Amino acid sequence: MMRNTLIASILALLLSPFCQAQQESSDIRQDEKIPELLELKKTLEKENKLSNEFTVQLFYGDLKSAEEVMDDYKKFYTTWPASLEYETPNYKVWVGSFGNRLDADRALLKLKEKFPSAFILRPNIQ
Repeated sequence: MMRNTLIASILALLLSPFCQAQQESSDIRQDEKIPELLELKKTLEKENKLSNEFTVQLFYGDLKSAEEVMDDYKKFYTTWPASLEYETPNYKVWVGSFGNRLDADRALLKLKEKFPSAFILRPNIQ
């Protein structure tokens, strides 16, 4: 038994320099437009254009009034992010990005206290 172990150990030591691991190389080719498309996707996500989420609109009209509504919103609320959106020739004040209608309804109840004309919408995906 001891002899078999000794022979196996000697053979392992003698043959180990001849053992080689497998080596593989990969050549990855990607379409040249992929980085461009990824940048476009990032931009659209940043601008909330790929979202199926709900938002609350507080105002629709001229720039000066929209900025006043935005300032009023920031004085009273910090829970949800707000943005000023432009749609020729008017401006909109949008609040929040809610994953479901229930969360949007809850926010609307609070927002209507200061902004009675607020309503929920799902922005168009273009």
